[in-house]
Amino acid sequence: MSQTAELISYEPATGAELWRSKHGDVDELVDRARRAWPAWASEPLSRRIELVRRFAIQVEKDQEAFAELIARETGKPIWEARTEVAAVIGKVDISIRAYSERTGQRKLDSALQGSAALRHKPHGVMAVLGPYNFPAHLPNGHIIPALIAGNAIVFKPSEKTPAVGQKLVSYFAKAGIPEDLVQCLIGGPDEGKALVAHRGVDGVLFTGSAQVGIAINRKLATDPGKIVALEMGGNNPIVLWDTPKMEDAAALIIQSAFTTAGQRCTAGRRLIVKSSMYDEAVSAVKTLANRIIVDEPFAEPQPFMGCVIDNNTADQLTESFLYLLSNGGKAVSHMRRPVDDRPFLSPAIIDVTGMKERPDVELFGPLLQVVKVDDFDEAIAEANNTRFGLSASLIGGEPQQYNRFWANIRAGIVNWNRPTNGASSAAPFGGIGFSGNHRPAAYYAADYCAYPVTSTEVDQPRASVGVGFREA
Repeated sequence: MSQTAELISYEPATGAELWRSKHGDVDELVDRARRAWPAWASEPLSRRIELVRRFAIQVEKDQEAFAELIARETGKPIWEARTEVAAVIGKVDISIRAYSERTGQRKLDSALQGSAALRHKPHGVMAVLGPYNFPAHLPNGHIIPALIAGNAIVFKPSEKTPAVGQKLVSYFAKAGIPEDLVQCLIGGPDEGKALVAHRGVDGVLFTGSAQVGIAINRKLATDPGKIVALEMGGNNPIVLWDTPKMEDAAALIIQSAFTTAGQRCTAGRRLIVKSSMYDEAVSAVKTLANRIIVDEPFAEPQPFMGCVIDNNTADQLTESFLYLLSNGGKAVSHMRRPVDDRPFLSPAIIDVTGMKERPDVELFGPLLQVVKVDDFDEAIAEANNTRFGLSASLIGGEPQQYNRFWANIRAGIVNWNRPTNGASSAAPFGGIGFSGNHRPAAYYAADYCAYPVTSTEVDQPRASVGVGFREA
């Protein structure tokens, strides 16, 4: 680690430099957070809620400028960046309701034994590690519940979107929340590793790839004192079955696979389609995919897809497409680079039915794999043929088939005639297997931001001894 090194952020759509800053000092930030935390934890809940509401007001005042920054640093269309800012604002009220519901106080009176009470305490200093695809909304989904619960935060944004992370933290200070209580750690993987392992950190809240999440889990396996919540990726299946509404089905598949240029953990990666429907379904999806506008964030007409995060990512996705193609895959729509030196990709579709071994990896971009099956049991088995378990959708089918699908699919989000993505913040969000560690976020984030404390309480000492004592 080096506090003299600079981190530079570039706009992926243009290549222009957007922002630069020196790397942060992990020890200094954690120390400041530890000193700030006790006073915050002692504040009445009503005061903490008041201040996070002020945060929402600050974001709302600056929402268009914030959306423009998100669009520039991620390459996503401006319309989508605006929805992300709206989610940041909306997270406050949702988190307040969730905290009340998930961590409410309980008291059970007993005349002679006093009172039995259940309350919740914050953990202390929480490390939040955010991703680049939703650089404001997803870390904010950890930060707001953690603040309401009474924790201090050291937030390390992705090294690919540090400007958005720094801007997000600035709104907390503008709202009157002490600066040492929510801090932004600028840096790369070294700073992230140091933050996770730091003895002054009481919890790690992570959103990102399975590879990094598993490394965090392994690193902290011998440290049970730290709460660890892992939101990781998915190799998410869409099962397409009997339906007369093929155009609608195609639209749901396109939304699942190609929104945010496929850079969503809940994106549909695998389309599992009934053999008798294959030709019609693949033709409809391909036709709609060919109509997708791919362009820079502020282009007119507005694009459906922007670029992926950087050229290295685009190169890796192109290589993955070629790997599938050379190992038995059949191209339906080729992956192309319309601008040689920029990370724009056309939406790609490839039939991998004939592959002997299909890689069970999260290809984080606009690449949809198609598998043909003959019956519904085979479709469910193929959908479950993954170590991941985040999101799954059945499109078409009958209610009895959806009941079978819901009961047998291993995933934290199971939908019917809806996309795999677009989950509500008012519901729990998480997966199993390589997708998470059974600590769902969103509405259930309150569960890992505070721990329950049970107490029995009497206003004066009162006790007697009975069996087993000699007479005085």
